[in-house]
Amino acid sequence: MPLEERAYRFRYVEAWAMVMPWTGFPLNKLIERLQTCPETKLVRFETFNPSSKAPGMTDLSYPWPYFEELTLAEAMNPLTFVVTGTYGKPLPKQHSAPLRIVVPWKYGHKSIKSLVRIEFVDKQPKTFWEALSPIEYPFESNVDPSIPHSCWPQTTGRTIDTGNRVKTKLYNGYANYVSDLYRKV
Repeated sequence: MPLEERAYRFRYVEAWAMVMPWTGFPLNKLIERLQTCPETKLVRFETFNPSSKAPGMTDLSYPWPYFEELTLAEAMNPLTFVVTGTYGKPLPKQHSAPLRIVVPWKYGHKSIKSLVRIEFVDKQPKTFWEALSPIEYPFESNVDPSIPHSCWPQTTGRTIDTGNRVKTKLYNGYANYVSDLYRKV
């Protein structure tokens, strides 16, 4: 895939925020090259899980390996990005090499890291965090300041570089590009 550079606002449910430069390509370009079944409704992502390199992933209170899902429409949105690098260099281990997905209008846990598997599925299973705490981490997990969280304020985020609080925007400021994905029929 031809690589692009993009800078995206990033927001975590824990109320921190930042702008991050990424190198990669739109996920829709990869999906267009694959033959998906007409029944495909969702795209499921799975992270690496070698206990020899990630001993913390042996904690059986979590349903390892980490996994996440997007609707096919979310995955096909041109903003959804397969990341291969950051700051003009290949993606380092601490930023989840070799590949990660960035979904800038969703909370950070939807941007799966250390990607090793992509599957096309026809039914919506629970996501990793949704299985652990569905009230706090629902399937959509869109950045929405009007939905409260039990531990952290969602109306503002603390920027990583300065610690200043910034107002949280609906869909992390990408509403013009994604709000049509969530219109009620």
